[in-house]
Amino acid sequence: MDQELLKTFRALRRMMKAYEGPYTARWDLEGKYDLWSVRDVVVAGRKRKEVFFAAAIIQSNYVGFYYMPVYAARELTKVFKPELLALLKGKSCFHITTMDVELRRQVKAALAAGHALYRSRRWA
Repeated sequence: MDQELLKTFRALRRMMKAYEGPYTARWDLEGKYDLWSVRDVVVAGRKRKEVFFAAAIIQSNYVGFYYMPVYAARELTKVFKPELLALLKGKSCFHITTMDVELRRQVKAALAAGHALYRSRRWA
């Protein structure tokens, strides 16, 4: 396994682990980590037993950081600074190959904003 990708994955997992409690990890492996809000909620008028929050998964050439709050509120993309936004592929997946101080700060801010949104909707 590529050591730089492993280092990047571990940094993402550490940041995400701070949200265990309101969220539950279904996968906590060396290379795959995700967080879910496991509770009865209503999303877009439909009852659900869970809501996906975020994940980090090592892929072949990058670590995929999957950030689901943007599906609930597209305006959350406004918290993304240019460094993080440049890594966005599609609506919610960031392709991250290396983690520097600025990118770490931006991921932390995105996680905090997503968590605040989920709390305001009583999803977490």
